[in-house]
Amino acid sequence: MKSKLSLLLLLALFFRDAAKAQLPDYQSRIKYLYADINSKLKDQQKGLYYETTDSSKNENPHSWLWPLCALIQGTNEMETLEPGKKYMLPVEQAIDQYYSDKPPFPAYQDYVRKERASSRFYDDNQWVAIAYLDAYNRKHQQKYLDVSKMIYRFILGGTDTVAQGGTYWKEGDKTTKNTCSNGPGILVALQLYKITRQKQYLDTALALYRWTNKYLQAPEGLYYDNINVSTLKVAKAFYTYNTGTMLQSNVLLYEVTKDKKYLSEAQRIAKAGKAYFFKNGRLPGEYWFNAVMLRGYEELFRVDKNQEWVNFYQQDADEIWKNERDSNNLLGKKLEKRLIDQAAMIEIYARLQEIKQMK
Repeated sequence: MKSKLSLLLLLALFFRDAAKAQLPDYQSRIKYLYADINSKLKDQQKGLYYETTDSSKNENPHSWLWPLCALIQGTNEMETLEPGKKYMLPVEQAIDQYYSDKPPFPAYQDYVRKERASSRFYDDNQWVAIAYLDAYNRKHQQKYLDVSKMIYRFILGGTDTVAQGGTYWKEGDKTTKNTCSNGPGILVALQLYKITRQKQYLDTALALYRWTNKYLQAPEGLYYDNINVSTLKVAKAFYTYNTGTMLQSNVLLYEVTKDKKYLSEAQRIAKAGKAYFFKNGRLPGEYWFNAVMLRGYEELFRVDKNQEWVNFYQQDADEIWKNERDSNNLLGKKLEKRLIDQAAMIEIYARLQEIKQMK
């Protein structure tokens, strides 16, 4: 009997390892994309990046901050796979050039500070803080924590009691409060709470969480884009990244509080997200929005190990590599290739590699 059980165990391990081997070599894809970014989308002299590979299509000499929000997270995931490497450092040095100390709170503006003064968005800053807090949890470098606390103060400056709470999208524009500036705000506050255990961060996270669910969650579990604070009219577009931040928020709240209602809600959102966004074997075409949603699904997979949350992402990511790649291994459906798309797919392939290693 023991020998029969041993044989069955060996067979199970064999088939598990065989299944792993059949998964794509995500790391080679990452290396191609990272090399292409540095050779075709980076201003090596100034340490900045370009929006696309076609200068005639670019609005500015250098990229907006938003693509760097994608690249800093992508390089964080690269370092997760290769501890000791410093893929984030050149991106951090580029982001530093967007820093603005304009009152009332310092933060990053959406364009290079030396080239001109520009707007500051709450969500742009939140994406940077999310990547930095992930890096802090790995490397415990004080810079990442300090910058994230600075961004948290900036977020609070964009949060008030108009429409009973929530954070605006853009500094100085008190028109709308968006899921994309509240969902990631919850994540920043929750990560700061996990690191410091200071109650103020958890209180902020819960206040934003309740407000977002009250005003911006659809009945099936997805999240609308924004609410006009004057009219309370809701813009009802659905985007993958809004589902992703709120999905991840629920998983983190479950981990922090151990209250299973958050896990159940995460699973409900995950089912709704897959049902709505994954059609005919594909996700919507905005890679970075999908990368943010994968963060939520990966977080949930770490808890409940449900393969349903990751299999469809593998399918979509493989289709992109197969059908939306040019001869230089740059990704995207247009002739000009965007920095944000390459960065997003680095993150997606890196997370799929991490998941592959968990199986």
